[in-house]
Amino acid sequence: MRPIARLVLFATVIAPAIAFAQSKADRQPLPAVPPPPPEMVPFDAALEPQVTIKKRGSDTVEEFRVRGRLYMIKVTPTSGAPYYLMDRLGDGNFTSMETMDSNLRVPHWVIGTF
Repeated sequence: MRPIARLVLFATVIAPAIAFAQSKADRQPLPAVPPPPPEMVPFDAALEPQVTIKKRGSDTVEEFRVRGRLYMIKVTPTSGAPYYLMDRLGDGNFTSMETMDSNLRVPHWVIGTF
């Protein structure tokens, strides 16, 4: 018998027969899920960013905070692309992400909007 014919025979006849060969009496329920290990850090709600959305004129400003500290601002003008302002050093000075003094330039493309 050719290898492809054997594969087709196995996939269409033998494999389904093996899968349904067990009776319902032989089946057992799955064991309960064990608790997570104690070394795992529990979720800290204070690390979840808080987003505040404000309207300033015709622009929409989103402020991102963690533990009450403002670290990023997203400005969405009515016409044009949105831009981000980041507080990289934590000193309250916000700089545009395009004008950062970094040698690494990560390309950004809008794939799609919803």
